[in-house]
Amino acid sequence: MEPLTWTGSLAFLNPILQILLLLLAVAILLWLAASILLPETTAKTNADGTMSLSAGPRGLATAAVNFTFMGAAGVAALYLVLGVFMGPAAGITGAISQQLAPVWISLILVFAASIAFKRRLGLYGKLYDSPIGMIGFALVMFWVFTGVYGALDLIVTHDPLSQVSGMKNKVPGTPMRGAEEGDYQWYLLGGDNLARDVFSRLVKGAWVVVQIAPLAAMFSFMVGITLGLPAGYYGGRLDTLLSFLANLILAFPVILLFYLLVTPEIVAAGVPNYMATVLFIFPIIFIGVLLNSRYYTRPKLRNPLLTCVLGLAIWIYLSLVSTGGYLVEAPTYKIPGLPAFADLFDIPGGILVVFVSVVFVNAPTVFRIVRGLAMDIKTRDYVAAAQTRGEGPWYIMLWEILPNARGPLIVDFCLRIGYTTILLGTLGFFGLGLPPESPDWGSTINDGRKLLSIYLHPALPPAFALLTLVLGLNLLADGLREESLKD
Repeated sequence: MEPLTWTGSLAFLNPILQILLLLLAVAILLWLAASILLPETTAKTNADGTMSLSAGPRGLATAAVNFTFMGAAGVAALYLVLGVFMGPAAGITGAISQQLAPVWISLILVFAASIAFKRRLGLYGKLYDSPIGMIGFALVMFWVFTGVYGALDLIVTHDPLSQVSGMKNKVPGTPMRGAEEGDYQWYLLGGDNLARDVFSRLVKGAWVVVQIAPLAAMFSFMVGITLGLPAGYYGGRLDTLLSFLANLILAFPVILLFYLLVTPEIVAAGVPNYMATVLFIFPIIFIGVLLNSRYYTRPKLRNPLLTCVLGLAIWIYLSLVSTGGYLVEAPTYKIPGLPAFADLFDIPGGILVVFVSVVFVNAPTVFRIVRGLAMDIKTRDYVAAAQTRGEGPWYIMLWEILPNARGPLIVDFCLRIGYTTILLGTLGFFGLGLPPESPDWGSTINDGRKLLSIYLHPALPPAFALLTLVLGLNLLADGLREESLKD
């Protein structure tokens, strides 16, 4: 079996892409120079004596950047499209494109359906009017689909934990030694220092991020909203107390706080389990208060609805905080939890510690944002009108103030996922929380950095994945901010 090159039989496209990239770099330099030295528009006298505005050299430089960028993007897309059909014959690029075929199909279906019905989809539909937002959304959904299909083992090529003799630190495209029938024949992105497949670990690491980052951000918002709304609406001593506690947590350096939370002594004492028991109850409080305030005047609907929803929420809550039938399982004592036969799922200890730590760190920041928005919005006329109608405080907070604060909160939620992703990568890099063999991107970068001066391929793919996901989240937040300001 021959090693794969990067482009295989598509090598004839390489000179075209190189020329386009060179022209793009030159066009960007000219655009920067024109932006600094030349005015945006110039006056032009027509033959009939009238005046008109011309974009001038600056406009030409902008057009050159656009055309060369579109050309380079078109050639890159051609690599991917041809690679899906040609597979390994198109080199490493083609083999990876073919492995990711379910991801491409899912992206096409999502974008086609969303564009077709975008006028009915509210703020999400308006996102497709923003090129920046669309690019960001595409990057985010690429990694979401990659993580989901990787968890289903539809696109991975090898077991991310298996070690193959002779594949230690092998370069991308190296044929796998001793491959049997039915095994994938190559390590597409090479092998790491323990002879594990870098591509499969990259895909599985996406699932770790997709699991933890959005859920941790969502729980942080539940805690921050539940505490921030009454602090901003009521003010007084409640606001002073909650703000003091938030500032107390924010005063700790983040990394030092994580070191304290994940030390073996703290974990053995059950501190993360106690924190999970407290923090995970806030979504139940939020949902219960939300439904009660909305349907307070309709008890025949409210009572059965609250019973069903809260019953299911409490069951999920107990499943989250219970492990092996116990809420806390310390060396000297145990606190019983949900019986094992009723436990829907068990969160591994390392993931629980990281999850709780991320929620604990992010919640005070969300609290301060929500508090500030509530203090501003509570002075609006529609809030005074709701008070005049006799609406209760929680109805006003959840159904008058919160919906009108959705724009900044949605944007911050996207950014918060990005911060959480970086935080997870940082924790993995320092070996905190998740087990050492975990394929999360931070741990993979940490493993690859030890031989970075000799072998680049183990560390670069997860670093690039982390960069593109966070970039996508930031672009998505910018697109949402841009469209929310038009409302």
